[in-house]
Amino acid sequence: MASGGMIFCPSHPDAPLVDDYRAGDQICSECGLVVGDRVVDVGSEWRTFSNEAGNADPSRVGAAENTLLNGTNLTTMIGPSTSGVSFDENGGTVYKNRQTMSSSDRTLVNAFKEISNMADRINLPRTIVDRANNLFKQVHDGKNLKGHSTDASASACLYISCRQEGVPRTFKEICAVSKIGKKEIGRCFKLILKALETSVDIITTSDFMPRFCSNLGLPSMVQRAASHIGRKAVELDIVPGRSPISVAAAAIYMASHASDKKLTKKEIGDIAGVADVTIRQSYELMYPRAAELFPPDFKLIISQLPQR
Repeated sequence: MASGGMIFCPSHPDAPLVDDYRAGDQICSECGLVVGDRVVDVGSEWRTFSNEAGNADPSRVGAAENTLLNGTNLTTMIGPSTSGVSFDENGGTVYKNRQTMSSSDRTLVNAFKEISNMADRINLPRTIVDRANNLFKQVHDGKNLKGHSTDASASACLYISCRQEGVPRTFKEICAVSKIGKKEIGRCFKLILKALETSVDIITTSDFMPRFCSNLGLPSMVQRAASHIGRKAVELDIVPGRSPISVAAAAIYMASHASDKKLTKKEIGDIAGVADVTIRQSYELMYPRAAELFPPDFKLIISQLPQR
């Protein structure tokens, strides 16, 4: 019996049903009544036994269709055969695997694979990978980056995708998982923005502060103080011309020395990807006005702070 799309035994409506996929029936576990038929088995169509080779893939379907590829990545694979039908009189194979993927689609597949690999190394979510793939597809179809390597374009697309999704990564972080240098990625980044007539939000110290503080193992109190210091330093125009990353690193350095967990410039620089000298230069600009930068509820003792 079925009611509202639910199948149940009329005599035992609360009894669980047993699916017999071989016969295609649904059977009541209490009385054995067949209450449903033509059940579709959604499991695998093959069985694997312990004495069979574990490396063989019994699946006869390919990967999921990729709508970003022009040929929708449809391929025909003919498996090996030892029968005489598959060979001609000279011993050559009559049937050969024929790859229907065009060179354009092959470039896209390689780029998508590179983007996915880079994203995996720095733990980026799938939404960023999908946006980066779409960006690369637009750039590739428009032939906007002729003369630039696929890896450089893919790295720049991943960088832009991170910025547009609100989880920006630094150029150094992208370079660390890419085979391309910072200058080449920067050139491709500017060309892509110009070609696609798109834009990215301006990065701020708040974009990096939670991640840097978390990686450094700082408590929430220090993180809040560092975020406030970085934001106030920009608002008061204390660090003109300094990058948000170096300002964030200097703010973390200042906040950590005002707390019990003091960090060196090198420890912060290794996480933020900023040189010790760069942190020191930003910190020296902020130190004279340290009292204005800390949150009002923070118990600050100026003498705890180093002068450089």
